[in-house]
Amino acid sequence: MRPSGRKLNQMRDIIIETDVTRHAEGSCLIKCGDTHVLCTASLEDRVPAFLRNSGLGWVTAEYGMLPRATHTRMRREAKNGQSGRTQEIQRLIGRSLRAGVDRVALGERQISVDCDVIQADGGTRCAAITGGWVALKLAVDKLIKAGDIKTNPLIDPVAAVSCGIYAGQPVLDLDYPEDSEAAVDGNFVVLGSGKLVEVQMSAEGSTFSRNQMNELVDLAEIGIAQLVTEQKSATS
Repeated sequence: MRPSGRKLNQMRDIIIETDVTRHAEGSCLIKCGDTHVLCTASLEDRVPAFLRNSGLGWVTAEYGMLPRATHTRMRREAKNGQSGRTQEIQRLIGRSLRAGVDRVALGERQISVDCDVIQADGGTRCAAITGGWVALKLAVDKLIKAGDIKTNPLIDPVAAVSCGIYAGQPVLDLDYPEDSEAAVDGNFVVLGSGKLVEVQMSAEGSTFSRNQMNELVDLAEIGIAQLVTEQKSATS
């Protein structure tokens, strides 16, 4: 039995609210159960120095957790410097989103996606990627509407979900009680077409077999399909 009472293949409730900030070209608040992440996408008519005159656009990301996103107050990283975990997560978000973008069609402009965790209950990086794509699409839609780009640079939706082995059973979409005690923990970044972008899996408490890994991949496909449906509904 899962602590939440969910079935093994059941996601938490997913809610995506769009246009939640006034100034960002794209924004959403994604709620995956009790994990809430604010995602904003900002357009800039420039690219990093290494891409100047290349004809390629760029999508990058930043990630952070508010001091009381968790059970106890954390010190602000802006004051104390980013942790290795934060740097790893924001690099993951950036390269995940870029996997769904035609950077030639985007042109020499940058879209920065900021993901701020308001409340954490497991799966914050997955929620950030899923919500980050929604914010990214809303920003790109404005570019298209304004006539600044003629070809849609978004190839495919990008979403992410966690799966793991908890209490000896493979489960979908781990919340914090499961994540903190999982024997195996995995994060799956997948395109809407089903192609894998990135898989992060590790044995937290015990090793796992190839068959168990396949079971987790199958669960991830179920979760990604639901997330992509929610993304499309939010941006249609």
